[in-house]
Amino acid sequence: MSQMDSSTVAGSPEQLREAMVGKLLNEKAVRSAAVEGAFRAVPRDRFAPEATLEAAYAIDVVITKRDERGLAVSSVSAPNIQALMLEQADLKPGMRVLEIGSGGYNAALIAEIVGPEGTVTTLDIDPFVTERAKSCLLDAGYEQVHVVLGDGSAGCPGFAPFDRIIVTVGAWDIPPAWVDQLSEDGLLVVPLRMRGLTRSLALRRTGLVLVSESAEVCGFVRMQGSDAHEERLVQLAPGEVGLRIDEMQPVDADLLDGVLDTPRVSLWTGVTVGRGEPFDSLYLWTASVLAGHCFMSVDPSTDTGRTIPANKLACPAVVDGASFAYLGLRRISEDGEPPTFEFGAHGHGPDAGRLVEALTAQVQVWNLEHRHGPDPVFTVQPVEAPAELLPSGSAVITKRHRRITISWQ
Repeated sequence: MSQMDSSTVAGSPEQLREAMVGKLLNEKAVRSAAVEGAFRAVPRDRFAPEATLEAAYAIDVVITKRDERGLAVSSVSAPNIQALMLEQADLKPGMRVLEIGSGGYNAALIAEIVGPEGTVTTLDIDPFVTERAKSCLLDAGYEQVHVVLGDGSAGCPGFAPFDRIIVTVGAWDIPPAWVDQLSEDGLLVVPLRMRGLTRSLALRRTGLVLVSESAEVCGFVRMQGSDAHEERLVQLAPGEVGLRIDEMQPVDADLLDGVLDTPRVSLWTGVTVGRGEPFDSLYLWTASVLAGHCFMSVDPSTDTGRTIPANKLACPAVVDGASFAYLGLRRISEDGEPPTFEFGAHGHGPDAGRLVEALTAQVQVWNLEHRHGPDPVFTVQPVEAPAELLPSGSAVITKRHRRITISWQ
């Protein structure tokens, strides 16, 4: 069989790539001709040699490196997430682009869009990752991409300024270098973690201020280097139930010792949701307005039923002193009817009643005012910005370098 004939064989890279692009178009992850053209042009399998062809072109992540605990520390991101961020970046021919967090494939997609007049630099802190990316890019014919080894927190001053900076690792803060190296009116696209939630923000620069133009739900492996930030885990039932504290909150773990042994307090809201109906804006709303917001996680393999969260892996919760409350969800439809669930809250500790009331009240506010409304606007300013210069908003989240205001309309 000739080479031309082999390219049409079912399961060939070309057919799998076309099928992947079709799926991305159907789910509207790809929305522009430029991004569509890039996905059609770049052979994803050349950047995932560890995977089968089917896995390389699946709408899924390809893990390329794990740490000593088996956790992913580097990957080729899922193509729908890559498409989402490329659409957010609004790339144009001739642009200068920095990618922080390398893998090779996304840099090749960027290179296709910015064209021969553009410049693409991809940077990573891990020499294994940069050497792998360099090899894959050369193999696929993208030798024009600059691959740089370095701490992403410092950016890449040697190739700055950039029209676009695209961060492909989960960031907890926005280091000064990213703003300094971004052109005036440039866009920073970054998966930013705020009180345990990650949103891919497209942030437009005006002076030292960044203002969001879009926000998308996403997930990434966490950033390493000088601006790495780990969640704190407060164990409520060791090996079973814990609270994930993401911000610099003064939670006293000793006060919560034995809290699950206290009676459970529950309250329901009358707010309902159908199976498969999205409600990710609820999590963002509770994170915005509730002091002491965190997430509760329950290990399904050791779950004894001491808690009944709406989501075992990441359930919105609020903690205050020796008490905490978390979001609940119960089925209220009869057997045979379409599944319908009601939101509520459960709490433990001496002040559980107040926390449960606070959480359920905010579920009701979300339902009335924000459930079908627009996304909030995220404004990012230097941490030393005077309070009077911060925009009015539901939340001000203080990081190491930046203050982030979440303003709901």
